[in-house]
Amino acid sequence: MSKSESSKPHLRRTLKTGRKALSLSPDALIEASHPGRDGMAPLMLRPRMEGLDVVEWARLNLDFIERELLAHGAILFRDFAIESVDKFEQLAKAISPDLVEYFERTVRRQTIKEKIYTASEYPADHPIPLHNEYSFAHEWPLKLWFYCATPPSQGGATLIADGRQVFNLIAPRIREKFIQKNVIYSRNYGDGLDLTWEEAFQTGERAQVEKYCSEANILFEWKDGNRLRTRQVRQAVANHVKTGEAVWFNQVHLFHVSSLEPTARQSLTSFFGAEALPRHAFYGDGSPIEPSDLAEIHEAYRQATVAVQWKQGDAMLLDNMLVAHGRAPFAGSRTILVTMAELITNQDFRRGGRQ
Repeated sequence: MSKSESSKPHLRRTLKTGRKALSLSPDALIEASHPGRDGMAPLMLRPRMEGLDVVEWARLNLDFIERELLAHGAILFRDFAIESVDKFEQLAKAISPDLVEYFERTVRRQTIKEKIYTASEYPADHPIPLHNEYSFAHEWPLKLWFYCATPPSQGGATLIADGRQVFNLIAPRIREKFIQKNVIYSRNYGDGLDLTWEEAFQTGERAQVEKYCSEANILFEWKDGNRLRTRQVRQAVANHVKTGEAVWFNQVHLFHVSSLEPTARQSLTSFFGAEALPRHAFYGDGSPIEPSDLAEIHEAYRQATVAVQWKQGDAMLLDNMLVAHGRAPFAGSRTILVTMAELITNQDFRRGGRQ
């Protein structure tokens, strides 16, 4: 061992054994940059030296991570030798110990291990529109993690957009309309085109579904043929729970039938009618949302979008209120895993009803 190495026992132990004795500033061991355009999210962190234990580094630098996450909305951890699902889980728990189960599901996904899942199992040749996870629900995770187990063969970038920027890009008259009226999300389960209610609520017991809906301020109606209809009023704009910033925080453009391809949209609307579509969105007073408003919302997301190209072993942390995410189409293999943490209860639509 050289004299210079022996003079840095704290650094040596952190690199090789992971003991908590590190007193260096965060940027002494990592370098930060922006792979996106014009300094936009995500902030990318990479180790300055081999052997850095990212889990231990994260535990020792929670204030730095939280500060940068609130500033940028997304942090990409690259080249940290996150070589397994277990290591990914350790990193996520180092920052947010209590991971969250998926609930009130809208897409199919597989459980890899407890509270770690595959990303949305949606047709590879279709994009997934940008959205904030569970922004349609009465509770949502504040932190959302992604892990690249197998990078896409072709395409398949994860798309992100800062909700603060999206909010500012939407015309004030449209923002104000949604702020005043809120949003209704409508779902019809059991018609064979979407998830069954059993899969969405992860139970075969109607009583459990009714209990969940009652506590989550969801109107529900059982229909013939073991079908279920739900409607829930939620916010379109939220103030971040830590910074107070206004963010565009909803899934109106994703639930709305206009998100479908024109042929599928026309076919479904003709067959079911607007009220019985598998999923749809309205203003909170039940009136239809103008196509021109939706077009502007889509354009705002487009302008704010940054594509994150995956590298094997990457992990990305999002502040789910600050940053929306989606997926570009892909071909070939792609395995991205997700987990969630820090559950937030809706401050306007609490359990048991609107306050």
